[in-house]
Amino acid sequence: MAYTPRLREKYNSEIVNNLKGNFKSVMQVPKLVKISLNQGVGKNSADKKFIENAQQEMTAISGQKALITKSKKDISNFKVRKGMPVGIMVTLRGDKMYEFLDRLISATLPRVRDFKGVSKNGFDGRGNYTLGIKEHIVFQEIDLDKINKITGMDITIVTNTESDDEAFDLLKEFGMPFSENGDTKRVAEEAEKKKQAELKKQAEAASVEASDSIEEDNTQEEAEATPVENIEDNNNESSANVDESENK
Repeated sequence: MAYTPRLREKYNSEIVNNLKGNFKSVMQVPKLVKISLNQGVGKNSADKKFIENAQQEMTAISGQKALITKSKKDISNFKVRKGMPVGIMVTLRGDKMYEFLDRLISATLPRVRDFKGVSKNGFDGRGNYTLGIKEHIVFQEIDLDKINKITGMDITIVTNTESDDEAFDLLKEFGMPFSENGDTKRVAEEAEKKKQAELKKQAEAASVEASDSIEEDNTQEEAEATPVENIEDNNNESSANVDESENK
């Protein structure tokens, strides 16, 4: 009997049945195409030993020989010459792809420090999902005693659909532990923005109301105040009356 990876068997027996209700044909149900692992070497491009170790570690993690990617042109700003190593990569398909995804979901991600799920923001708008691993030592295939430097990598899961929603449903069926924190945080930020906008609006309205009240009070005070000319006229009339009484 031929060996079949657990997730491939799960896809054929369960996932297709769970998702086919959303499509007119079973052939339209999304599926995985490949998984790519990429690791940049950064400033260690001239360190041959580091490159070799990184290649061996990537090979152990993926179960397939990793390739060294080299620069295709000179980039003076980054001090990169044509042909210099710039990273390590491997592309998985078929059974190795399903095996790696199974290990990633069931064994690797739970080993991440303070793991609370992967973000839903890793979709690229075309049905592909990318997540970053900050420390490659979370993979069980890495021997901690032989590690000289902790590095990270990007893992891209490519599907045959152009819809992020369909790809999300597919990965969720595989057991990808998506986090709700991203949605909660986004909702909280939107609520806070609305609250601040409402407070600003109320403050502006209160300022306008206070300004109108001040203008009204000033107008009333001006109306109630006795004009200077009237005061002078009254004083003149009083003086004239005093003069007349003295003359009498």
